[in-house]
Amino acid sequence: NWIANRIVYVFLEFTRNVPVLLHIFFIYGLVVILLPAPKKAPSIWDLFFLSNRGFFVPSPVFESGIWIVGVILAAAIIFAIFFKRWAKQVQNRTGHRYPVFWISSGVIIGATAIAFIAAGMPLTWEIPVLKGFNYKGGMSIKPEFIALWFALSYYTSCFIAEIVRGGILAVSKGQTEAAYAVGMRPNRTLQLIIIPQALRVIVPPLASQYLNLTKNSSLAIAIGYMDITATIGGITLMQTGKEMETMLIVMCCYLVFSLTISALMNWFNRSIKLKER
Repeated sequence: NWIANRIVYVFLEFTRNVPVLLHIFFIYGLVVILLPAPKKAPSIWDLFFLSNRGFFVPSPVFESGIWIVGVILAAAIIFAIFFKRWAKQVQNRTGHRYPVFWISSGVIIGATAIAFIAAGMPLTWEIPVLKGFNYKGGMSIKPEFIALWFALSYYTSCFIAEIVRGGILAVSKGQTEAAYAVGMRPNRTLQLIIIPQALRVIVPPLASQYLNLTKNSSLAIAIGYMDITATIGGITLMQTGKEMETMLIVMCCYLVFSLTISALMNWFNRSIKLKER
């Protein structure tokens, strides 16, 4: 579709070639200007409210017995992990495929629901209520966080989209033709032939994008959102007056985040490598 292709092309080029800080300012301005005041905030079922003061949602209130539900949920997730591995071994050995997703989902949801009912439904919800000029109760997501989240999401997604597209195009067309020749459907060809090979091209630059996303989050201070840079690098600095030590702490925090992301992506990259004998 030529029209859709051009629209996506213009959007990607515009987004990638404009500094991310300007995107954050633009989205924050839209949030503050376009969203109504709390008294005129639109609601969904009188539970969720969106205004220029933030997004207000009900907050859970846990009661005694919720730990039983947590234990059952954890046990169900562990079962799903081992069942997936067992089903993979059976498929490799016999060719028989189990509906892993549906069985795992049924066990997790069913076991958790039974435990929740048996424990006496130990969970209630606190609903936001308008009092004065703002909502009280529940949880709130600040407009600064909404703007930061949305701006960084679509900015980074443009780079990731190009990485994924390049990875898929890097797979030889002969692979698709061979899959069609043996009767594989297009969706199964994409799932079993194209994506596994494309991942080896996609993952390394994808790790760099996740690292960039982590470092770009420090721009939150530009719109007044209190992140690590603003709290440790701002408030702590003003309270102690120790510039070097404070900046060193901030640098160490981002270093830990970056090394953790890098280690996880390296582990994932090793797990999808071709296994050679």
